Amino acid sequence: MIMHSADADRVISVGELNRQARLVLEKNLPSCWIKGEIANHSRATSGHWYFTLKDEQASVRCAMFRNRNQFIDWSPRDGDQVELRAQATLYEQRGEFQLLVESMRRAGQGALYEAFLRLKAKLEAEGLFASTRKRALPSYPHVIGLVTSPQAAALRDVLATLRSRWPAVRVILYPCPVQGVDAPRAIVAAMQEAARHGYCEVLLLVRGGGSLEDLAAFNDETLARSIAASPIPVVTGVGHETDFTIADFVADLRAPTPTGAAQLATPNRADLKQHVDHLRARLAQNQSRTLHALAQRLDGLTRRLAHPRDRIALRRERLRLSAWRIAHVLTLRLHTVRSDMRGWQERLNQQRNLRERHGPSMEVLDTRLHGAMQQYLARQREHALVKHTHLEMLSPTAILRRGYSIVHDQSLHVIRSSTEVEIGEKVRILLAHGELGARILDRSRAAE
Repeated sequence: MIMHSADADRVISVGELNRQARLVLEKNLPSCWIKGEIANHSRATSGHWYFTLKDEQASVRCAMFRNRNQFIDWSPRDGDQVELRAQATLYEQRGEFQLLVESMRRAGQGALYEAFLRLKAKLEAEGLFASTRKRALPSYPHVIGLVTSPQAAALRDVLATLRSRWPAVRVILYPCPVQGVDAPRAIVAAMQEAARHGYCEVLLLVRGGGSLEDLAAFNDETLARSIAASPIPVVTGVGHETDFTIADFVADLRAPTPTGAAQLATPNRADLKQHVDHLRARLAQNQSRTLHALAQRLDGLTRRLAHPRDRIALRRERLRLSAWRIAHVLTLRLHTVRSDMRGWQERLNQQRNLRERHGPSMEVLDTRLHGAMQQYLARQREHALVKHTHLEMLSPTAILRRGYSIVHDQSLHVIRSSTEVEIGEKVRILLAHGELGARILDRSRAAE
């Protein structure tokens, strides 16, 4: 804001002055990239970052709020050379000039980082980072291939870790440079040699930490595609925990450090020994319980086992007892049958005597009974005929056949008087044969 001469005598507050100064800064100095060295870096409990950006000529206070710094995948420290995209502003409460940082990158690595992001997006779109294509590592590898530089400090760390965790493993070194222009091509050649030999069950691709430029070999597209096409599972351990490369995203497993890669690729001998000791104890306990149960069963079978002579004698005694029981039961059954036969014979003789004594009188009674039944049936037929004649005389159908009819309204109520219908009302007339529909044209009341 530019003050005119007319406003020269106007008195303003300090707060108004700082506000106008902030607006002038933000309007006339848009956000831009600034290079410098970090100093006095601090992290507030709120998650905001506060630090000073300096060079040989000057310094400026900077603030990077939590909603911005959460996207930074590395931790800046004092002395780091960085490039900031920031907005110049004024902190009104103290009247301090400062920068509000929007993004941060390591100095001199802007182009490399942008190339890294482009390649990452491209390979991710092709599915090279998909978890579905990641392969499981062997639980107990016999041969591990190590792809790294023989001069790398990471080599000693990896070998020491493998020796302490899994001494039985055989390690084959496939030497190659891990930094420089020719490094990607050499790493790919080493991996292809390992695949051609076919000895290794897993490959460790490792190197120590460094800047984004130092790790550029592991952000190479050819190397990334070679890792994806490798017939051997690949574990990467490149740089420090905060360092991420394209190779890490494509590999079957990513370790934060070279030592971590060795740990992920092998079982821990101490843990395995503890597990084996536990299994051995369980096996001994199970064997003890099984032997004890078998011993008890053997004792029971021994007590049940008898001499063959004693068993034969016992069977003979059982057979003799069974034969005696069968003979006894048959004798009792035969006695019962004979007794029953005598009883039935006596009853049969009695029936024969009765038939001989009462035979003539029974024939006479039979003749009399037959005649009485014939007379009774004749009387019942005559009585039924009389009843049928009476019913026929009382039947409404018989009355209708004599020329009478029945009149009822539309609700099927029988009409007995002319007062029960109205002029023009429809009625139904039931005849002996069929019905008629009619309408009332006139009515008259019968004489009392």
